[in-house]
Amino acid sequence: MTTIALTRQISPSMERCELTYQSRVSIDIALARAQHHAYQQALAELGCQVIILPAEPDLPDSVFVEDPAIVVDEIAVITRPGAESRRPETASIARALQPYRKLAYIQAPGTIDGGDVMRVGKTLYVGVSRRSSQTGIAQLAAALAPFGYRVQAVPLTGCLHLKSAVTPVGADVLLINRQWVDAGHFAGMRFIEVHPSEPHGANALLLGQVVIYPDSFVYTRQRLEEAGIAVKTVPASEVQKAEGAVTCCSLIFESF
Repeated sequence: MTTIALTRQISPSMERCELTYQSRVSIDIALARAQHHAYQQALAELGCQVIILPAEPDLPDSVFVEDPAIVVDEIAVITRPGAESRRPETASIARALQPYRKLAYIQAPGTIDGGDVMRVGKTLYVGVSRRSSQTGIAQLAAALAPFGYRVQAVPLTGCLHLKSAVTPVGADVLLINRQWVDAGHFAGMRFIEVHPSEPHGANALLLGQVVIYPDSFVYTRQRLEEAGIAVKTVPASEVQKAEGAVTCCSLIFESF
C-alpha cells in the first residue's frame, strides 16, 4: 500500500484567485512556486509518492487540488465547486484519479468543495458554507452510504471552509478555532485551540504521526508541540494570500 499525494504546480495567474474573506494583496509567484516545492518535498519526506500535475495557466486557484475531489478508500467523488470559475479544475483531477478509484460526480444544482470535508474514521463532517450547499452534501452522503460512511453537515461562520476552522492533528484530536465552528459537533474528540492571535491557524495536514503546518503560526505550533504532536513546518505565505492552506494543496489517499 502506497500513500499518494496528488499535487499541482502553481498557476501563473494565481493573483486572479477567488477571495471571499480576505482582501486582495500581491502574490509573489516565484516565491509561491518555491514554497510549494518545499511543501511537495515535505510530503515526500513523510513517505508520500508525490504526483505533480502541470500548472493550469487559465485556472488561478488550481493549485488547491483538495477542492475538486473527495477520496475515500472505495471511491472518489468529483465535486462541483461552489465558485463557478473553479469548475473546470475537476476534469484533470478526475483523469488523475481514474487509475486509482471508481468515480462518482456531484450534479447541479449541488455544490461542494473538498476543503469543507473533514474525515474522522467513517464520519465525514461537511461544512455548510458559501461553497458547499445542503444539496451537494446530500449527494455526497448518497454516494458514500453504500460503503458505510456517515456524512454530517456542520454550520460555519466567518471562514471559507470547514478545514479553515478545524482539522485532525491526532487519532482523536482536533485543532480548532471555536470562533468559526462549534466544537459540540465533534462528539468524542479532544481539542487543541488555536492561539487567539492566530485565527487562521486551525488548518494542519496530518500524515501518519506528523503534522505539516505553516511556519507562520508560531504560538499555535507551540501548543501542538506541548501536546506531544510532531510538527513539520513549511512556508505558506503566498498560498495563504490566495485564501489557501496546507490541506488545500494536496489530495492524500492510499493506493491499494
